[in-house]
Amino acid sequence: MDQPIVDIPAAVLESGQKIPAEILQYVPKSAALYYQLVPLRVRDGVLEVGMLDPNNIETRDALQFIASKSGLPFKIFSVTQGEFDQVIQSYEGLTSQVGKALSDLDLEIQKEDESTKQIAKSLEKSQDVKIVEDAPVTKIVAVILQHACSGNASDIHIEPGPERVKVRFRVDGILYASLFLPPTVHDAVVARIKILTNMKLDERRKPQDGRFSARIEGRKIDFRVSTMPTYYGEKVVIRILDPEKTQLTLESLLLSPENMARVKKGIDRPYGMILITGPTGSGKTSSLYAMLREVDRDQYNVVSLEDPVEYSIEGVSQSQVRPEIRYTFANGLRSILRQDPDIIMVGEIRDSETAKLAVQAALTGHLVFSTLHTNNTAGVVPRLIDMGVEPYLIAATLILAIAQRLVPTLCEESKEVVSLEGTTKVMVDKYMAEMPPEVKRKIVLPTQVYSPKSAPTCPSGLRGRLAVYEMIEMDSDFERLIIEGQPTEDEVYKLARTKGFMSMKEDALLKAFEGKIAFEEVAKL
Repeated sequence: MDQPIVDIPAAVLESGQKIPAEILQYVPKSAALYYQLVPLRVRDGVLEVGMLDPNNIETRDALQFIASKSGLPFKIFSVTQGEFDQVIQSYEGLTSQVGKALSDLDLEIQKEDESTKQIAKSLEKSQDVKIVEDAPVTKIVAVILQHACSGNASDIHIEPGPERVKVRFRVDGILYASLFLPPTVHDAVVARIKILTNMKLDERRKPQDGRFSARIEGRKIDFRVSTMPTYYGEKVVIRILDPEKTQLTLESLLLSPENMARVKKGIDRPYGMILITGPTGSGKTSSLYAMLREVDRDQYNVVSLEDPVEYSIEGVSQSQVRPEIRYTFANGLRSILRQDPDIIMVGEIRDSETAKLAVQAALTGHLVFSTLHTNNTAGVVPRLIDMGVEPYLIAATLILAIAQRLVPTLCEESKEVVSLEGTTKVMVDKYMAEMPPEVKRKIVLPTQVYSPKSAPTCPSGLRGRLAVYEMIEMDSDFERLIIEGQPTEDEVYKLARTKGFMSMKEDALLKAFEGKIAFEEVAKL
């Protein structure tokens, strides 16, 4: 079926405007150049493309194929040569720049390793590796780092395959394929990263870990690196730790008033234990850091034991465990207790020995913050008992158990209203029916909720993530339940419900009512 053709005014594509990577992925650069068509945006579920010659039948056939592959209907716009070239420059933001010098990326590690220089020279002579004909491997790594940081990525994945090396960025919890490299470049790129992290260059049979720092756009950013051997070569994952983007405070956690009161009350306690639970990548460490920033670090001796130390906090003596030299959480905790601490943060309680030491520290006059792997707050007590901690010690030391997950945040510029009727109303009624009566009475039911909507500046309709929480605060009833036996998750949950406990799903529902997250995210918890 013929598609309407609309001329694009020059003002639509501002000078220097870049098309987001999520949009560019609909049309590969090679296809864009060959067929003279470029993706512009996704609006109202429609892929808008620009064509130099809208009447070209071959190009239209190619566009039909692209649209069927993406599952999106399309709309054709006529673009000028200048506008076409401008969009092509957006592709070059990551791919072609790999072969160009980067004057604004000043890596702190200035010394070039001789082996990397030799690899770069051999690659420059290769006619098959176009991406490095004009640049050393150092610049390839530098461009990847720069674009990941400017694109607000949290992780970089470099994954070798039989025919190409895929580079993916994780943005707001979702991985996007951002760059493809020829396989002949892979070993050189990995070697450069190993040099930056002081890993063993000749060790490719087992995983390695390291870290390094780079100065990007005038600020220091830390990178945590992990390598793992795979069938086609070593896979590299780089975690980006940007201090400027993670200076979280308790207020920035967007806790409900009730949960905020519980956390502040717990932090003000002179001794005891606050535990945060959740899966990997759920923001547990960030929440712990936010709590540490609330304590008086001038008056108290605050010490942390982490693996690894992700961000520096002024006034906190942060120590990184090193299992390879038997400096574990358990051994480190013993040493910390000889450092006259007032407040202790243990990055993670992984084993029985660490659990018992943390409880003993809380019992002997220290305020202890830590994380634990369970699915919810009701599982904290049974998990500690399984790890060999006596129930009466848990009752005496546990102040607060917190569980959290990260949920995508709606983009304020593009979210759309969903009326509270039909299936949506049925789901809301179901969630509300499960709430404790005292909580339900405080909620004013809205007439609408929100869903993500694509926009030129926010193609997915989502931007960033926030945490949803559930908390159980210890009191005499919980202490009695714990001491009387080994309570199951179900028993802990039932008692918490009688005290107005709200689950993560219900916390997410309230955030959906406020328009912070999409209503459909509630069902995923």
